[in-house]
Amino acid sequence: MVEPIFEYQFRLILIGDSTVGKSSLLKYFTDGKFEETCDPTVGVDFYARLIEVKPGIRVKLQLWDTAGQERFRSITRSYYRNSVGVMILYDITKKSTFDNVKEWFAEAKMHIEPHQAVYLIIGHKADREEQRQVPTRDGRRFAEINGLKFLETSAMTGQNVEESFSSIAKDIYQSIADGKIKVEEGWDGVKYGFARPKETVHLAEGEPESGGCC
Repeated sequence: MVEPIFEYQFRLILIGDSTVGKSSLLKYFTDGKFEETCDPTVGVDFYARLIEVKPGIRVKLQLWDTAGQERFRSITRSYYRNSVGVMILYDITKKSTFDNVKEWFAEAKMHIEPHQAVYLIIGHKADREEQRQVPTRDGRRFAEINGLKFLETSAMTGQNVEESFSSIAKDIYQSIADGKIKVEEGWDGVKYGFARPKETVHLAEGEPESGGCC
């Protein structure tokens, strides 16, 4: 029997104001290194990586890096609908980026519904403690009020980078196991993986056997 390359594919989108560090976070996660300078994202960039959500069970994360500038917001909105995971970033050294998290969260929910998604609030650039404008408790409080998870990360030191993607991937996987999120035809948020053994595929009544892998 063919061993599966990955069980599911999850489509994640990173949102937040320009310069909060979305690109640097993704590049550290996918390449394992920090880039001091990143060109501003124009529209949307794409990354991918396999990650283990349980022992022996891997998923493919399809990661979409969006531009934070207002002139690109219409492009960003078009990517919400097909996302099952949303990472909302702010820069702990710029309070205005934290103030806008509420707007980003509301916008994502509005465009993703009626589909379900998992959200994670991220306070980025945690290595710059001496420049901090947003206390950790404020980020945690916003997340708790909205029933979300929260982490502070740093693409420079690697702090919580792996943990942030692992956390959201595991929560999505658990939501599928609990039936809160389903694989749906015509929705790219979650797809079945590549080369899955037939024994492990539990199809709902009337659901086609084949699923996309890319």
